[in-house]
Amino acid sequence: PSLSPLFSFMYGELTDKDTTEKVRLTFENYEMNSFEILMYKKNRTPVWFFVKIAPIRNEQEKVVLFLCTFSDITAFKQPIEDDSSKGWGKFARLTRALTSSRGVLQQLQPTVHKGENVHKHSRLAEVLQLGSDILPQYKQETPKTPPHIILHYCLFKTTWDWVILILTFYTAIMVPYNVSFKTKQNNVAWLVVDSIVDVIFLVDIVLNFHTTFVGPAGEVISDPKLIRMNYLKTWFVIDLLSCLPYDVINAFENVDEGISSLFSSLKVVRLLRLGRVARKLDHYIEYGAAVLVLLVCVFGLAAHWLACIWYSIGDYEVIDEETNVVRMDSWLYILAETMGRPYRFNTTGSGKWEGGPNKDSVYITSLYFTMTSLTSIGFGNIAPTTDGEKIFAVAMMMIGCEWNASFLARQMCYAFKSHNV
Repeated sequence: PSLSPLFSFMYGELTDKDTTEKVRLTFENYEMNSFEILMYKKNRTPVWFFVKIAPIRNEQEKVVLFLCTFSDITAFKQPIEDDSSKGWGKFARLTRALTSSRGVLQQLQPTVHKGENVHKHSRLAEVLQLGSDILPQYKQETPKTPPHIILHYCLFKTTWDWVILILTFYTAIMVPYNVSFKTKQNNVAWLVVDSIVDVIFLVDIVLNFHTTFVGPAGEVISDPKLIRMNYLKTWFVIDLLSCLPYDVINAFENVDEGISSLFSSLKVVRLLRLGRVARKLDHYIEYGAAVLVLLVCVFGLAAHWLACIWYSIGDYEVIDEETNVVRMDSWLYILAETMGRPYRFNTTGSGKWEGGPNKDSVYITSLYFTMTSLTSIGFGNIAPTTDGEKIFAVAMMMIGCEWNASFLARQMCYAFKSHNV
């Protein structure tokens, strides 16, 4: 049925017939369009409106409603003389027209040609979207943006966000390991991989300067200046620090040990990127299977971080720097004796303590201990003995209790929801 009677009560003797026919066809063809049309108030006062009509589609790409925006442009369409257009009334209306927000109008700029089907979003982009604020459940037509501006929910940006997500998790795994185990990236293969990751993070910074974002009112901001200012105020500093080539600098043999440790510690800044990941993954909380996978990944990542800290505590305490002797109550000393790789003091060469278990065995043992502690199993074959180790073990037990309690509470919520309790 025709939808034009929706506006017919606002038509009058001076309303253009061709324009009313365009309005009718716009509704019937589910198109986006804009018009300048003369309409009438209840007191039959003529008013010029700039009308924007945009179809709103659901997830099945069906039009469920129309968004109609009316902007009073009477002040620019003189002469239409009435009593309110004189003196301060005319000035007030002109001021209102000049100061009215044009943001929504710019975003709804029509690009529909007659006979064309409206643009449909990629199904892959909808499935893989990484942010709850990226696409609303009911979305409008694609806004018109400058040539060098990328829509933040287009297929390319969605795929790119997944690449950054994967590399962020890679960074979250490797950075704590390299910092704790004080590894110098002398392995050329790993150095090349880390350099490629740094370059990709640098490219991500460039793309973020040219990517739209969602404004506070839910509108898509495509103005280049606003995009740059928003990125500079939010994530630019963190992203810049996270893409500096710490591994390349740290790989040189002549780098001072203190500077090397500083660069290794600065790499921890990259972990701040996980804040963006958490915000993006919040979109998947409504799916039970996705929540289970995310919980397992977060649990494994937390166990990995704690394992690196556990090793750092043992490595710091195994050698008493004041007396320059090995602490026999340290878990690293006990592990070294068990594996037949005891610590020994080199009196003829370096004059330092050498030996001990290799790093692979130490990491596996550390991860095993943190896993058993977080899950409250604790076989006791790896046990804290020094004060520092005991304090850290208590902290891990508290984290494990909180984790299990939150997981149980979440499962109960899902159970209640599935049974409509």
